[in-house]
Amino acid sequence: MQTKIESIVEFIKLKVKTRPKVGVILGSGLGALVHNVDIEIEIPYTAIPGFPISTVEGHAGKLIFGKIGNTQVVVMQGRFHYYEGYDMQTIVLPVKVMKQLGIEYLFVSNASGGLNPLFRTGDLMVIIDHINFFPENPLRGPNDNKIGPRFPDMSTVYDKVLIDTAFHIANEKGIKLQKGVYIGSSGPTLETPAEYRMFRILGADATGMSTVPEVIVAHYLGLKVFGISVITNESELATEMITTHEDVQINAASAEPRMTSVFVDLIKML
Repeated sequence: MQTKIESIVEFIKLKVKTRPKVGVILGSGLGALVHNVDIEIEIPYTAIPGFPISTVEGHAGKLIFGKIGNTQVVVMQGRFHYYEGYDMQTIVLPVKVMKQLGIEYLFVSNASGGLNPLFRTGDLMVIIDHINFFPENPLRGPNDNKIGPRFPDMSTVYDKVLIDTAFHIANEKGIKLQKGVYIGSSGPTLETPAEYRMFRILGADATGMSTVPEVIVAHYLGLKVFGISVITNESELATEMITTHEDVQINAASAEPRMTSVFVDLIKML
């Protein structure tokens, strides 16, 4: 896998002359942030030898290099999921690639189901912690201590300075932000009513099928992490009506401009 990562990095460096400072991973229905990027180059995943391919509707499948303000960024317009059949090492491969390309920060977004009864569809939840409910950990296996510690401390995964700054930005713009704990599980089935209740008992405020593996590896690699979940349904309604992936994309897209506004202003300050 390390050989594959190095090969991908070398391929990208032949095409991209700038060094990104911030990596951004965009979730389902949240790809419009790229309209705020002064784009240098777009590289489809399919054009990168050895790079995985996004198979989920709502994920464009491109690496986009450019600037937001004066900050160099690389944006993943589409991510990879455990439920697609990818193993954990493949899911987190892009994070390792972006780290070797030079990023210091990772911004993540996702569309998620609301568990907190105070949350409403369209709310933005700043992630302050997570629960790994996937069947495995992306750090399982041999460890290279030169890259990261065998047993990473996970007490402060999401950067507190970035979180505080995001709330300051949102207050100035009149954007309401929630904060809470995200629980990630394998999918692809949407949660049953009993699973919603269980996740809430465990202490989660929102649930989804992504983000946690990438964030674990980003923290392991020493990156500063900031994340927002877009709440695409409410916990009580989720137990009473059918939710589809199309609903998720529509509800995520309606909240996307507010999320993008916070992301863009925060990235410009880095």
